Amino acid sequence: MTFQEAIVARHSVRQYQEKAIDTAVVGRLNDEIALCNREGGLHIQLVLNEPQAFNGGMVKYGNFRGVHNYLAMVGPKGADEAIGYYGERIVLTAQTLGLNSCWVGLSVGKQPDRYTVAAGEKLYCVIALGYGANQGVQHPMRPMERYYKASGELPDWFRRGMEAAMLAPTAVHQQKFEFELVDAHTVAARARFSLVGWAKIDLGIVKCNFELAAGKENFAWQ
Repeated sequence: MTFQEAIVARHSVRQYQEKAIDTAVVGRLNDEIALCNREGGLHIQLVLNEPQAFNGGMVKYGNFRGVHNYLAMVGPKGADEAIGYYGERIVLTAQTLGLNSCWVGLSVGKQPDRYTVAAGEKLYCVIALGYGANQGVQHPMRPMERYYKASGELPDWFRRGMEAAMLAPTAVHQQKFEFELVDAHTVAARARFSLVGWAKIDLGIVKCNFELAAGKENFAWQ
């Protein structure tokens, strides 16, 4: 499965099988996490066989079941967009390896003995991982035209990027983002105001999807 295929196939999954993640898959995930941490200056960690974080009241209210593995999305303060961008890259890598996932806010129970948060860092969120009891469902699609500005005909690469951005997970499906085709090969992406929060993390997520589908060789970020 390619990243582009993973963008289409991936949906948020909240119920998981009682099945350990394959050792080879864990190795591939840890390689990608290490690469993302180096590139993004982050401290993302894979936590395995730890059911307590998803055992509290708020998480049960969210209908999570069988979550024993997750990504602790740790990084320096002010790294919201990088957390979104690199978290999504790891999520899509997991999808290509046959895993399912779900971004989760800090309603989970913190388990500080299972991951490290150094001075100057924070735990932004977690991402549930594992073999899903189902494959999730696609949210209803909103009109793509609400989410970009451009003059004239859209290049194919920009349209591909926007289609992928529309499939990206965002907090409570709020999709508070906007892209602009500034010129033939320059794109700007901005977070819109959100009462829910998470808009900067969401911006990183949608930028990752856009970039993978549009092709980094076709444009530069403003």
